[in-house]
Amino acid sequence: PGFAYVFLLYGSSWAMNLVVAEEGEPHAVLIRAIEPIRGLDLIAKRRKMPVTARELTNGPGKLSKALGITGADYGRDLVGDVLYLEEGSPRAEIGRSPRINIDYAGEWAKAPWRFYERGNRYVSVKPRD
Repeated sequence: PGFAYVFLLYGSSWAMNLVVAEEGEPHAVLIRAIEPIRGLDLIAKRRKMPVTARELTNGPGKLSKALGITGADYGRDLVGDVLYLEEGSPRAEIGRSPRINIDYAGEWAKAPWRFYERGNRYVSVKPRD
C-alpha cells in the first residue's frame, strides 16, 4: 500500500514518486524509467513515437506522459482503480549507482541510492558500474 506523489519536474514535466511508508516517515522512490509491457499502443500514441522506441518511458517525465500521469494523480492510492502496482516475478540482477542530475546535493549526490535493472534498455542513463 502507498500513494503517488506527483510533482512538476523543473516546471515542465510531471514526475512521480511512490510513497510507501506510514504518514510522517519519509520513504519515497522516484520512478525514473519503466519497461512498458502492456498498453504499448496507447503509450506510443501519447509519446508520438513507435512502440519499439527506447525513449517511450526512459525518463521520469517521459514515463509520466506515456502513462498519462498528471497532477490530478497526486495522492492517488497505489492499489486503486486508476493507478495500481502489482507484484511481478524477479527478472534480473539489480544494480546501484549514484542518482542522476542532483549535483546540487553536495556529498549526497555520490550516495548509491539509484537502483535499476542491469541490462534493461529502458534505464534512462546508463550507469558506470
